Amino acid sequence: MKTSMFVCAAAVLAFALSGCTEEPQTANPRKSDTHAWQGTGNAYVAPGWTAGDKASWDEQMRTRARAQNEYARVR
Repeated sequence: MKTSMFVCAAAVLAFALSGCTEEPQTANPRKSDTHAWQGTGNAYVAPGWTAGDKASWDEQMRTRARAQNEYARVR
């Protein structure tokens, strides 16, 4: 009885500690140190937005939020 309990406890401990050896799983390993309005580095940007201009970024975000508002779209 004591031996089976020890084996069971050892198995649970080994199972619990096996998760500590796993590498972190991230979708995007790159870290961004820049602000969002400073640019993307690719050609897929919204028309009218100027990279590096915070006011232009804020206006694009307001326009995008207005387009997603159901009450504004129904009128």
